[in-house]
Amino acid sequence: MDAVNGLIRERMASEHAPRIPEVTAHLVEAGGKRLRPMLTLAAADMCGYAGPYDVHLAATVEFIHTATLLHDDVVDESGQRRGRPTANLLWDNKSSVLVGDYLFSRSFQLMVETGSLRVLDILANASATIAEGEVLQLTAAQDLRTDEATYLQVVRGKTAALFSAATQVGGVIASAPEDRIQALYAYGDALGISFQIVDDLLDYAGDTTATGKNLGDDFRERKLTLPVIKAVARADADERAFWKRTIEKGDQRDGDLETAMALLHRHNALAATKQDALFWADTAKSALNALPDHPVRTMLRDLADYVVARVR
Repeated sequence: MDAVNGLIRERMASEHAPRIPEVTAHLVEAGGKRLRPMLTLAAADMCGYAGPYDVHLAATVEFIHTATLLHDDVVDESGQRRGRPTANLLWDNKSSVLVGDYLFSRSFQLMVETGSLRVLDILANASATIAEGEVLQLTAAQDLRTDEATYLQVVRGKTAALFSAATQVGGVIASAPEDRIQALYAYGDALGISFQIVDDLLDYAGDTTATGKNLGDDFRERKLTLPVIKAVARADADERAFWKRTIEKGDQRDGDLETAMALLHRHNALAATKQDALFWADTAKSALNALPDHPVRTMLRDLADYVVARVR
C-alpha cells in the first residue's frame, strides 16, 4: 500500500493549479480504510500477478473513489466527512467539482498505462454505473414509494460497482482464468452491497466517534435508506404520515429524530437491516469458494466479517 500511496501523491500533483493537490490531500490524507485499492492488490496477488500495474490500478480505483466523494459532498451539501470539514466547505463547490474531474482524468491516464483495454472497459463502465446510481438515488431518496429493490439498484450502482471493478481488474491484470475473474466480481459486488447497507445502518445505530458522523444525519438530509424503507413498509397510517411529512416534504420538527428512532425499533427495522447486511456478507464469502486456497482468500473472508462487525 505504500507504493500505492506514493503513486497517488505523485499523480495528484499539478504544476499549474496548486489548489488541486491542496484539495486532494485534504481528502486523501483524512484517513479512510483504502478498502477498494486493497481489494485490487489482494485480487492480483491471489491470482499470481508479479508486475507493476496492480499498483497503478489500485491508485486508479482510489482516484475514482475520491472523485466521487468530492462530487457527492457537493450534491449532498455536506459539511463533514470522517469527522473533518469537507472540501466544498473549506474551499467551495466549484473547486470540489473541478478537482473531482481532474482525479477522474488522472484515473484514466493510469488505466491507459496498463495497456489493457479490458481494464479500461471495466473501470469506465464502473464510473458510468456509479453516476447512474447517484442519479437514481436523487430521484428515489425522498419518495416513500421507493422499495427495497430500488434501494438495491442504487447501492449496486453507487457503491458496489467500484468494489466489484476493483476486485475484477486485479484478476484481469493477472490474466486469471475467466471463472476466477467472475468469482472476484461476485465477491466485490456482494461485499459492496453489505458495506453500504452497514453504512446506512450506522447512521441510526453507530458510534459517532468511530464514524465521524452524527446519528440521524441521513434522516435530517431526508435520505430514504434501507432502515427507513423497512419501517415505512410496516407503518400504519399515522406512521406513514410522519414519514411523508419528514422525508418527502422536509417538514422536520424538534423531537422528530427521536420519533423516527422509536419507529425503527418498533418495527425491528434496524435488526432486519443488519440481517440483510449479513446475508450479503455471506454471499461474498460464498463467492470465494470458486477461488483457490490462498492466504489472501482467508483475508477476504475475514474482510466480509469485518464489514458487518462495524455495527453492534
